[in-house]
Amino acid sequence: MGSFKFFRFFSFRTQSDFLPRSNPVHENLFNAGNTNANHRHRSSVFGFLRRFKSRVKIEGGSKTEEEEKVYSWLYALAGSERYLAFEYVRSTERGLSFTEAERRLKENGPNVPLECTFPSSWHLLWNAFFHPFNIILIVLSALSYITSDNPNGCIMLVLVFISVSLRFYQEYGSSKAAMQLSEYVRCPVKVQRCAGRVVQTELIVQVDQRDVVPGDIVIFEPGDLFPGDVRLLTSKHLVVSQSSLTGESWPTEKTADVREDRSTPLLELKNICFMGTNVVSGTGTGLVVSTGSKTYISTMFSTIGKHKPADSFEKGIRQISYVLVGVMLLVVTIMILVEYFTFHDLSESTLFGISVACALTPQMLPLIINTSLAKGALAMARERCIVKSLSAIRDMGSMDILCIDKTGTLTMNRAIMVNHLDSWGAPREKVLHFAFLNSYFKTDQKYPLDDAILAYVYTNGYRFQPSKWRKIDEIPFDFIRRRVSVILETESNSQGRYSQRFHRLMITKGALEEVVKVCSYVDRGEITAFSAEHHHRILSVVEELSNEGLRVIGVAIKNLQQTEASEQNMEKEDVVESGMVFLGVIAFFDPPKDSAKQALWQLAEKGVKAKVLTGDSLSLAIKICHEVGIRTIHVTTGPELEQLNQDAFHERVKKATVLARLTPSQKLRVVQSLQTAGDHVVGFLGDGINDSLALDAANVGISVDSAASVAKDLADIILLEKDLSVLVAGVEQGRLTFGNTMKYIKLSVIANLGSVLSLFIATLVLRFEPLTPKQLLVQNFLYSVGQIVIPWDKMEEDYVKTPQKWSTKGLPMFILWNGPVCTVCDVATLLFVWFYYSCGSKLSSTFFRSAYFIEGLLMQTLIYHLIRTEKIPFIMEIASWPVVASTLLISAIGIAIPFSIIGDFMGFTHLPLSYFGFLLLLFIAYFTLGQVVKRIYILLYNKWF
Repeated sequence: MGSFKFFRFFSFRTQSDFLPRSNPVHENLFNAGNTNANHRHRSSVFGFLRRFKSRVKIEGGSKTEEEEKVYSWLYALAGSERYLAFEYVRSTERGLSFTEAERRLKENGPNVPLECTFPSSWHLLWNAFFHPFNIILIVLSALSYITSDNPNGCIMLVLVFISVSLRFYQEYGSSKAAMQLSEYVRCPVKVQRCAGRVVQTELIVQVDQRDVVPGDIVIFEPGDLFPGDVRLLTSKHLVVSQSSLTGESWPTEKTADVREDRSTPLLELKNICFMGTNVVSGTGTGLVVSTGSKTYISTMFSTIGKHKPADSFEKGIRQISYVLVGVMLLVVTIMILVEYFTFHDLSESTLFGISVACALTPQMLPLIINTSLAKGALAMARERCIVKSLSAIRDMGSMDILCIDKTGTLTMNRAIMVNHLDSWGAPREKVLHFAFLNSYFKTDQKYPLDDAILAYVYTNGYRFQPSKWRKIDEIPFDFIRRRVSVILETESNSQGRYSQRFHRLMITKGALEEVVKVCSYVDRGEITAFSAEHHHRILSVVEELSNEGLRVIGVAIKNLQQTEASEQNMEKEDVVESGMVFLGVIAFFDPPKDSAKQALWQLAEKGVKAKVLTGDSLSLAIKICHEVGIRTIHVTTGPELEQLNQDAFHERVKKATVLARLTPSQKLRVVQSLQTAGDHVVGFLGDGINDSLALDAANVGISVDSAASVAKDLADIILLEKDLSVLVAGVEQGRLTFGNTMKYIKLSVIANLGSVLSLFIATLVLRFEPLTPKQLLVQNFLYSVGQIVIPWDKMEEDYVKTPQKWSTKGLPMFILWNGPVCTVCDVATLLFVWFYYSCGSKLSSTFFRSAYFIEGLLMQTLIYHLIRTEKIPFIMEIASWPVVASTLLISAIGIAIPFSIIGDFMGFTHLPLSYFGFLLLLFIAYFTLGQVVKRIYILLYNKWF
């Protein structure tokens, strides 16, 4: 049937039931607590609102209503007899008739686990456009064109275009990646149907997977995909791969002849096979109990795209936007009215108000944010990372928990041999000798364990002389026997160490329980009968090895006569592989990466805690964590989490550092719990289909280039090298990006609010415009151009050592403490010019505007150096050279304008040197006062919060 490809598993529909309402058994199973049996018939509008409301807050820790229904349904079928399973789905042992199957197909719809529509390009474009700052800039641009201020209007439209384009590109890329998950493989399915009006005849027909309905009986063989959730009816040596659900490559045995209960984890039910899994070996028949969006896997993956928590940074930006809009409307309205009632010129007053609004608006915010993110993405590209979502760079700076899968991330994803023990747990060379011969001579298929055995022998100097042996035959490995046997022969007169005892022998190795099953003797220096005591001792040795995180296989041998190895007898595998002598076990280990321990230590130094989320056994996960330095005081497993209520779940997840045997849904709920109950910014590193839910829900989804296509589609960042050390650089880059963005936000809000408040005070005092609209726009333009280099600034070492998050209290407090300092300096300039240069006469408006233009521009330019660091600027901490160069350039241009031809055109006049002396003293006082205010703010903030 080809390799398994993943589906798209989105279903935004409420799963009210799995079968028609007329089935009383089904109603008892699902609707006992549902007082409204007709809720599925409600208006689709109310259904949409209900779904929208349900997504407002994500608690994590508990299953969704849809998942609970799926669990109840499958457990009910797993614990029922065959005849009752037919009753549940209203089918018969002959299967459904063609007429009934067609009716159910119309009722349930095609067997496609997807019923949703993706946002159109126009919808994404509208979302990208509808941002407060964009609306402000567009309105101001329109007003600028109305008042014939075309250059300023054009600049604002260009800024809007850049912001909308970048945001649309990001969201369209994410939507396109999600749509790629809808690739659905159509494949034929063998179904048993019955036909005939009087005498019904059972027929085996092939139908498309889309046409399979609940109640169908399907026949499957190796390579087949299960077309839905299936309750097994018959099975013969059935082995199924569930890697799409668990991420583990080892297949699991399934059988129809059991009845399960709630104590068994869902994915470990022996008589239930799930949609999306495939048959490795064996045959069987099964009753389809769920199809389409009502299957376990589609319900599970229907959460993709709906569980990403709101970005605190974006929420903070919007809050600031609304505050600025409110302040701008209030201040601008007042200033327009003051201007109008003073000068009675509505056009001039409106133009001045627009200029003030432009000064108040942080026009460069979208550009600064996206430039910072793009610069971070380029820096990570040099570290061999592909950044798909620019916002993920910023989130990495806030990330304080990294959830990682074990296999291939902490480990090398390859086995190395570590020991060879007899049934008493003592090292014994004989066990290694025959395991080596088995691996050396087997030809059917080489597995990594064979390479590990050969490498161990060669690197440790053993000389087992395989040339003394000759291969006679081989019984290859299969998933039913789970062992491989080779028959070797050596010369009777050979001087080999064991050749005098054995003339022709069979060497078998494989899964321990399967090897023990064919052994009648045990070798403990001498051959003795295999007893219950021996079996118990072997299990104790293996349990001890498993607790150390080691994987174990068994080794056995058998002395053969010439007739036993004949071609005719070799066809009877169960006869030949019997009465064997158990030698011992070989232990393997997937070693941790050399860089993993150091990388985790570096992440911990930066405040990022690691949690291991794996589908592997707890003992193996603990072993690896010990090797790489992750504390394992608090550990838990998926089955244990299932038994907890929501509060206990949150508490367990908060403390645990190792969470093993997790299903994809449990990984999702763990991530959600950390985000909501723990208020953490969570990164998730995974590479399997089973990691898709957690990757989508995490604040930062990280995958690798060799990952499953679904995982790469949903990831925000793709590592070209599966190495945790790359993430250390990513975290540093994220904090650098976050820090520089926050610098601009602080700068723009403080400087803009301070300057607008100063303009308002000056207007009331002077009874004329402190700056003309043209002068105000030029000042704002120069100031904005100087801010473009902020993304290239550096951060202090202490800043990148801790996760950085948007502070809903810290930023407003910072603004309230530092903003008035700017206004005080502006007012000081106003008073100095008023009293010093007017000399009792009327103050010249041209002189004042020239002085106020230079002071305002220099203040807005130099304030950045004060807020960018907690240290003393220019003495203890200096900005990067691009920022220093920009400050000098913009300051020089601002000072030169009043003395140039441009100054004459703009209505400026020359200023005396005494004024520049005043400015020098003013800025010294400003930096001194600002430093004192900043220190007091830091002390109070640390004390209160």
